Amino acid sequence: MEQINEPRDLKKFDLVQLEALAAELRGLIIQTVGSSGGHLSSNLGVIELTIALHRVFSSPDDKIIWDVGHQCYAHKLLTGRRGGFQTLRKEAGVAGFPRVNESPHDVFNTGHASTAISIALGFLTAEKLSGGSNKSVAVIGDGALTGGMAYEALSHAGQMGLPLIVVLNDNRMSISESVGGLSEYLSRLSMKAKYQKFRETFDSLTKKIPFIGKSLFRMIVRLKRAVKAVVYTDNFFVDLGFEYVGPIEGHNIQALGNVFTDVRELSRPVVVHVITRKGAGYPPAENDPLSFHSTGPFDPDTGRPLPQSGKTWTHCFGQALLEAGRHNDRVVAITAAMERGTGLSAFKTSFPHRFFDTGIAEEHAVTFAAALAAAGMRPVVAIYSTFIQRSVDQLIHDSAIGNLPVVFVLDRAGFVGGDGETHQGLFDISIFRAIPNMTIMVPAVPSELTMMLDAALSFSGPCMIRYPKESVPGMAVSGAAETTAAAESKASLFDAPLETGRGVFAARDEGAETCIAFTGSLLPQVQAAAGILRQEGLKTDLYNMRFLKPIDEDFLVGIIAGYKNFVVVEEGIKSGGIGEYIAAFVTGTASTDAARAESRCLETRVLTLNAGDVFWAQGSREQLLTRAGLDAQGIASSIRKAFL
Repeated sequence: MEQINEPRDLKKFDLVQLEALAAELRGLIIQTVGSSGGHLSSNLGVIELTIALHRVFSSPDDKIIWDVGHQCYAHKLLTGRRGGFQTLRKEAGVAGFPRVNESPHDVFNTGHASTAISIALGFLTAEKLSGGSNKSVAVIGDGALTGGMAYEALSHAGQMGLPLIVVLNDNRMSISESVGGLSEYLSRLSMKAKYQKFRETFDSLTKKIPFIGKSLFRMIVRLKRAVKAVVYTDNFFVDLGFEYVGPIEGHNIQALGNVFTDVRELSRPVVVHVITRKGAGYPPAENDPLSFHSTGPFDPDTGRPLPQSGKTWTHCFGQALLEAGRHNDRVVAITAAMERGTGLSAFKTSFPHRFFDTGIAEEHAVTFAAALAAAGMRPVVAIYSTFIQRSVDQLIHDSAIGNLPVVFVLDRAGFVGGDGETHQGLFDISIFRAIPNMTIMVPAVPSELTMMLDAALSFSGPCMIRYPKESVPGMAVSGAAETTAAAESKASLFDAPLETGRGVFAARDEGAETCIAFTGSLLPQVQAAAGILRQEGLKTDLYNMRFLKPIDEDFLVGIIAGYKNFVVVEEGIKSGGIGEYIAAFVTGTASTDAARAESRCLETRVLTLNAGDVFWAQGSREQLLTRAGLDAQGIASSIRKAFL
């Protein structure tokens, strides 16, 4: 590795050295991910593939696009980022996904699935229009091919006929089985430059034969497809206008290099089908690729995860849904390729016929759920906040307009540590508060999550529950504002029944002139901020909003009117957030009723704290909250500056 500063350095290595390099890359990735966490199985599966691509193609002139981008670690190590690789996924360190501001070899920001073919085709089209001859390569996994966008791009690419190279990294299921040596021979034959030149000449001359040329050409095309149908069990790509090459052993550097050298000369779009093993070369990941797909820190020697403290929101949701499923056989669970990540494994085990994984197809998942709801089922759709963005149209058109009772559970809502800009769950409040018929709830403690899920399963319209990628907070209120009524149990503040559009006080301090209203995920931060301010002589009450939509405005205005200062703290972007909304109706600007607006014009000063209007780069959740001013010190400082 020490001899590689850029991809072209690979060209001077022989096969033995390349295999030694692959072993070094594998060892470094295992050690680094063991320390920092990250995507392991997918990265170990493409090491030889990455070496072969960079040895044959000339990045960044030739564009290599990694679909999703979670398998780009070897790519980063071969493109000049070896020295800082120990900072992987850490604040200001090497990103876990391709980032254009990090290297010229990262030609496009990726982070969500099924986009690579569209991106590569766009670059290739621009190259053609500008008169260039550089290549575009899209590396896409078989999992990402469950996303409809990939098929839209394949269809368009086949129609355009440009020499796009799609590398299908097949690490789970075979799309096209090999039928032996004849299949390999014909695959290799079809991509040889001499064959392609002969084919183009032959096709052109055939069409020019008087009277029968076009008919003869169509007959030859049908004959060729018939022969291929015998040789290949699935010629889907051929039917779309692609050449098909493979399957090819994805851990054989020499074979991959030979194939890529040949396909580089093609003048038509081609799919290169590569068979790889997720976690290759590391037995714990090979034996359990799902657990090592995206992992926290672990012991590289044993593969065992390092101890984690506390239960997560994901775990609590999984248990709550399992219990709901036991009491109601109409409850069904749906996810989009995130069974474990959303906590649905226990539900799947207990109720396999009521669990549905749609693959990476969020749009389909939402519409599928809407139809289930229309048929009398109670669907619960568990999807990460960053991925639910992909199904906004379906959520509006297929669920909300019909007021269908689909429960959307958004995991990873708010700041999401090491995965950076493409994975922050900061937009769902602003996006979905705008949708009529929608109810949005945010729990502050696990008992509220259970309460909200039970309520959502009884609602007559769509409902959304959001929570962060985080351990659930304890009930202790150490250092925070305490209630002056000693008989009032802290737990009872959160156990109060749900009232639509209304929240509950999480803490009250007699004589407080300032109230902090918060979205549930920020309970620990506002508790600690209240404790800091109390030591400085500023008493605060804490109001747990529970509902972000609908809001019982008259009830909330009645609360706000009792304070000189009212602070809204939310883990979401500013524009369209709940703070902006509350500030508007308190000042009367959100009402079309003049008399009502005048009655709403309170003297209370309103301060809104949020994630601003920026895209947030990677860092731990704690670091991101601090940078946004949403940690305890930041909240206390903002209140101090505004009101003291």
